Amino acid sequence: MHYMTTAEIREAYLHYFEEKGCKRMPSSSLIPDDPSLLLTSAGMVQFKPYFLQQKHLEAPYIGTTTVQKCVRTNDIDIIGTDGRHLSFFEMLGNFSFGEYFKSEMCAWALDFSVNVLGLPMEKLYFTVFENDDETIEIWKDLGVEESHITKLGEDDNFWRAGPTGPCGPCSEIYFDQGPEVGCGSPDCAPGCDCDRFLEYWNCVFTQYDGQEDGTLAPLPKKNIDTGMGLERIAAIMQGVQSNFDTDVLHGLIQVGERLSGKTYGEDEAVDMALRVMADHARSVTFMIADGILPSNEGRGYVLRRLLRRAVMKGHLLNVEGAFLGSFVDNIIEVMGPVYPEIVENRELIHRVVLSEEERFGATLRQGRTFLAEELDALSGNMLSGQAAFTLHDTYGFPLEVTQEMCAERGIEVDTKEFEECMQAQRERARAATQGDAEAAWSTYDGSMNAILEEVGATEFCGYAQNEAQATVKALVRDGQRVTELHAGEEGGIVLDVTPFYAEMGGQVGDTGAIFCASGRAAVSDTKQPEKGLYMHYVRVEEGTLSQGDAVTASIDVLRRERIRRNHTATHILHRALREVLGDHVKQAGSLVAPDRLRFDFTHFEGVSREQLDQVEEIANRIIMENHAVNTYETSLSEARESGVTALFGEKYGEVVRVVDVDGFSKELCGGTHVSNTSEIGFVKITVEQSVGANLRRIEAVSSFDALAYMHRMEAELRATAAELNVPLFDVNERTASTLATLKDLQFKNKRARQAAAAGSLKQIVDENLKRAKAGYQLLAVRIDNMDAGALRNSWDIFRSHAEPACACVFVSLNGETPLIMAAGTDEAVEAGFNAGALIKKIAPAIKGGGGGKPTMAQAGGKDASGLDEALSLALQELM
Repeated sequence: MHYMTTAEIREAYLHYFEEKGCKRMPSSSLIPDDPSLLLTSAGMVQFKPYFLQQKHLEAPYIGTTTVQKCVRTNDIDIIGTDGRHLSFFEMLGNFSFGEYFKSEMCAWALDFSVNVLGLPMEKLYFTVFENDDETIEIWKDLGVEESHITKLGEDDNFWRAGPTGPCGPCSEIYFDQGPEVGCGSPDCAPGCDCDRFLEYWNCVFTQYDGQEDGTLAPLPKKNIDTGMGLERIAAIMQGVQSNFDTDVLHGLIQVGERLSGKTYGEDEAVDMALRVMADHARSVTFMIADGILPSNEGRGYVLRRLLRRAVMKGHLLNVEGAFLGSFVDNIIEVMGPVYPEIVENRELIHRVVLSEEERFGATLRQGRTFLAEELDALSGNMLSGQAAFTLHDTYGFPLEVTQEMCAERGIEVDTKEFEECMQAQRERARAATQGDAEAAWSTYDGSMNAILEEVGATEFCGYAQNEAQATVKALVRDGQRVTELHAGEEGGIVLDVTPFYAEMGGQVGDTGAIFCASGRAAVSDTKQPEKGLYMHYVRVEEGTLSQGDAVTASIDVLRRERIRRNHTATHILHRALREVLGDHVKQAGSLVAPDRLRFDFTHFEGVSREQLDQVEEIANRIIMENHAVNTYETSLSEARESGVTALFGEKYGEVVRVVDVDGFSKELCGGTHVSNTSEIGFVKITVEQSVGANLRRIEAVSSFDALAYMHRMEAELRATAAELNVPLFDVNERTASTLATLKDLQFKNKRARQAAAAGSLKQIVDENLKRAKAGYQLLAVRIDNMDAGALRNSWDIFRSHAEPACACVFVSLNGETPLIMAAGTDEAVEAGFNAGALIKKIAPAIKGGGGGKPTMAQAGGKDASGLDEALSLALQELM
């Protein structure tokens, strides 16, 4: 056994299984293809189609091998409390889809462990399913002593996809870390809860098909699904007890030490903070690189929570300013050679992280305000667990921080209620992710795959042809296979050859017609329900179309031409946006339709009109320079090396198609495009707006649609000029002059209304002014037909004529909406007045809620009949 770096272990594993005949495959994205999964959390996820026999490896490969980047966050609050749990980790794996099974896998696992890693045989222990005598004999034949083999039950050593479906026993390999880290029991063995025996490799033998009656039917093809935690085996090889003491993570711990001035290993609270910062920084970096952006739901929420948790820990260590960028730089330097996507998206990662850190700074201030208001409104000395959970979940405050801030005012926190809220959230998280990656198996619906298996993939000829002779291979109506579609019926048609582009990559599907001597169908859309299976959605206009018919498939050429122009315009606009705004701009979604295009991209502030003008200028210059547009296929690695832009968050195969706008942009794209940029005519941006945190959207039109848009703008301008009775290009000046006059009149009107209100308010004050029990002047009165702004204005008028210590409570029915406002001067607050606390007590009378500061608060409600009661409650409280 000798020291090996994480990089050396990773490469040794992949090389070993390559030598055995497995195809080395790149890690898949953290955004899984399977919609039932939130994040990729296991190596098998990308190989589900192979296990289900939807895809097949070509000879001479007998399986695959990968190192898969994974994120698991079901128990995020445990991460950092020990040296084992991680949110981001790498999973080494090798997979067989019927070509090799138990004997080979066990032999190779032992050989790799002993002869490649150099682990001592006497330190290795093995668990097997209690009824799997076959695997026990295999291990014994390989030289494993029976005393090193432990039988465990179904919960530990039998894997199931669900109640029914693929399943099988598994065998795990453990490393004995020595009795000094164990429980001391003479019966200690793998499966014990102590840390002595560290499981590092799990080999799943998927050989059965679980039936509804509980029986196990043999699968026609037996599969291998393995997983070895890279961080765990690195800890073993580097002679350390904690994942955070391995080379990669320890390097990140050192970044935290440098930023904070703290030393790892001297204080448990500091250690936990440093572990969280190191681990979460890796998750954040890889999630952003794979196309996940911060948001308040789904994957974006997971990302935001991880990022904020890391930032909060940094604040606890008194790290000043934005700091996660330092972690990002270290991660890219160490892991970039293996994962080029984090290098390619370096600027984007930095910009997103910085933007979120700055945003969270404001959130922290809001959280402190929220806590202060909650404490001010307390009648006892216990803060509710729900309030503490809100601080944790919404504002990112760890419980211990809330407890410290409360302790300064002699307040305790209801930790029991807090834990109940936390447990409820964990259950919601587990439900949202449907357990672990294996749950994906249970969502499989093979109806479309069955068609694909039977008739084969459709050949797409639409890059070069608008029409093709084809054969009807399958027909579908109401989700069921049929042999014929008759006039008036709607359904789907699968052809062996098609010129119809199926909706993909933002480009809408083609429309057109499929016809033969016996019938004709209008095609309303084209999609790929399974990769390679082109489904033409049709309505039969006349006659009958039957399976086996020789037909002509013809697309709507004019519609396709408009789509092609918009698609190439999208590429040009993408490049122009990067030139104007910066390389952090990445495509994050698009729609390419015949009448318009929509383009979503990463950016951190609104795009100014001047910047949009620059983008349009660049794009139209390229269009008018008549650049050739070429397409070709190449390998993904060669495309990356030549500087081709890969779309943000997109997944690619080994062979990719490049669209090259000569001399300007190169992108990976499977869509249809013009052959020269001049075919686009010109492009005009019509909309720029926000569609989420760090995401912007532009919409644009090209060619004749751009001309129509400009004609409409001109017509609007001419109509406005006619209304103002000025020349066309004097509209702006006349409009500005008219608006200035209007604003002046509005100001004078407001001053007149304020003067009238002051006059009427004087009478109200004379009739209702009281003195509160605390000694300050109090005006508590109902004044109807006033909105919130008018109520605040009345308060301003009152306090300008009242004593320094004064307060008010106004209730009003404004239309059908009941409103309450309370306000007081600083002197009244010092005397005991608290507007926020008062509003919380009286707002229930109008079935409403609200709040604010001690000096001013307001509430709205649903029950206007309670306004007088609310006023009465206020007087009881204050008088």
